[in-house]
Amino acid sequence: MQVSPSVRAVQVPDANPMHPDFTTIYLVGKGQTLSIDSGETMDRYRWMLKGYLAAVEKTEIALAGITHHHGDHSGNLKWVREELHAEIVTAKDAVPLLKGRLPRTGVRTFAPDTVIDLDGGINVRVIKTPGHSTDSICYYIENEGVLFSGDTLLGSSTTTVGDLGAYRRSLKTLLELPNLKVICPGHGPLVHDPRERLQQYVRHRDMREQQILGVLKGGGAFSSWDIMLQLYPDIDKRLRRAADNNVRSHLRQLEDEGRLKVYAGKPRRPSAAKQARQEEHVRMRAQVIKQAKKYEDEQRRAEIRAQENPPGAEWIEPPRYELS
Repeated sequence: MQVSPSVRAVQVPDANPMHPDFTTIYLVGKGQTLSIDSGETMDRYRWMLKGYLAAVEKTEIALAGITHHHGDHSGNLKWVREELHAEIVTAKDAVPLLKGRLPRTGVRTFAPDTVIDLDGGINVRVIKTPGHSTDSICYYIENEGVLFSGDTLLGSSTTTVGDLGAYRRSLKTLLELPNLKVICPGHGPLVHDPRERLQQYVRHRDMREQQILGVLKGGGAFSSWDIMLQLYPDIDKRLRRAADNNVRSHLRQLEDEGRLKVYAGKPRRPSAAKQARQEEHVRMRAQVIKQAKKYEDEQRRAEIRAQENPPGAEWIEPPRYELS
């Protein structure tokens, strides 16, 4: 889908309730193309991207960037390097968080406020926007008014926030951008009323803070989960943890501002033996999943090869035909 003269969107359907509507990979420029985010380590993202490039773009990705380290945005970086031979570009802050996802070669890091210069005079500015995650960044093409927001702002819902104070400052930064015309989010449809949507996000956080304070003013001490259940009585149960995370981000900011009295909780601490068993279970499970994917790839390649060759395993001598 064409977004602006220099920007295309590859929208991949997504059934995850945390990713409303679809997850999007963006392509910027012609010739020396920059991709922004690469999707999860799932075949549909790879097939969509590779198929789109072959059928529509008839071009190659020269640079592959991400908006933050979460796996649904960075999961295919090694694949993009190995299969598409792109150079990976990422913020320095993200590197420690991308353990196991970066290729061994072909990685270039940049600092905030870097400008990535592409062919045709396309200048892509990198903006540090922490809040959703510590390493969140946005990309901005000012002369076309196109902002790539990752998960800092979504297309059809609010986002999860780790550091609310930083997030509110990030929203303020984006509101001050000149010539802003369209926001390209990591999930969901394009946002064609960017300033109004950013203001809506600001108002939403202010409203949520007032709701939390309203619960606490009723008297008594509550856990974040108790507060979440009161604020989100009808939420999809699969989103409860995400909602609880948002409540806790508000509570942390209120605590930092000295507006809350906090009673320390008592965490569960599994025995060393139990923890070791859990870690071994996770390790073994990861190995099985990795091996299963390998078998799946081998089977797919074998099926393709089988279509290319005669069915020799089925016949010592195959039937032959001639006109009677």
